[in-house]
Amino acid sequence: MDDKFNTTYITFDGYVQIHKYRYLYFILMVTLYVLIICTNSTIVYLIWIHQNLHEPMYIFIAALSMNSVLFSNAIYPKIFVDVLSERQIIPYSACLFQWFLCYSLGLSDVSILAVMAYDRYVSICKPLQHPLIMKKSTVTVLLLSAWLVPACHMLVIIALSADRKLCSFSLNGIYCNNSVFKLQCVSSRVLSVFGVIAVTNVVIFPLLYILFTYAKIIKITYKSRGDVRKKAAETCIPHLLILISCTSLAVYETTIARVESDFSETRLHAALYQPLINPIIYGLKMKEIFKHIKKMFCSVKLK
Repeated sequence: MDDKFNTTYITFDGYVQIHKYRYLYFILMVTLYVLIICTNSTIVYLIWIHQNLHEPMYIFIAALSMNSVLFSNAIYPKIFVDVLSERQIIPYSACLFQWFLCYSLGLSDVSILAVMAYDRYVSICKPLQHPLIMKKSTVTVLLLSAWLVPACHMLVIIALSADRKLCSFSLNGIYCNNSVFKLQCVSSRVLSVFGVIAVTNVVIFPLLYILFTYAKIIKITYKSRGDVRKKAAETCIPHLLILISCTSLAVYETTIARVESDFSETRLHAALYQPLINPIIYGLKMKEIFKHIKKMFCSVKLK
């Protein structure tokens, strides 16, 4: 490959025996992609058409499902092409764009979970004030902030990375992520400092807020009646499960870029299965959503 090609394209080096298992990979990836799109779209559709689901909690769940759909569309189409191609390559500019989309959406999940924690706190601890505090305008502002704040942080990181000189053109992964830092000839102090600021603002602060909020919820519900405790358990446990899943992936993605490792297969499982977790947990654990899913399938069988 000539110099012009090397400086323009990045090669994905995370596929394991791609020539041997090409069609098996393709079938598995297509199946997983279809499941993610169908399950998340079903959650969004049910929340959209049923009036009793037009509450802040369900709107935030719909936002998480929309994130999962967008995240999958940012990754899977390129994987389909790569699996069927002889060379798994991507232009550096497109790589930066994919990196921006994936991390903006992934980090906004944490922000949305923080907003959901606030909504649960108000709903459980201040039920009479909930309709006044969580108005439509408030929900809109909170959602826009959850999407825009991570996107703005990522935009700065991408802008600072765009002009960096590259000394390596092989990325150990199957999609573009913060391993892009390893391709740069010299590490940037500005990028490192801003990276710490970004992680603090869009990961650490939201996580601390979530933990603080749920600690208050647990403290208050412990002293409350049984029905209050039941309501808290029904709505908070699914959120905590999603939080654990998102946090684990975020920690893994942050750590893997700092160490030399060949965990591509693990990363494949960690990142690509994540969008399927949300609808499964919310579909099974949220009583109202599960009721509508059951009713939908029953009506299909009757037809």
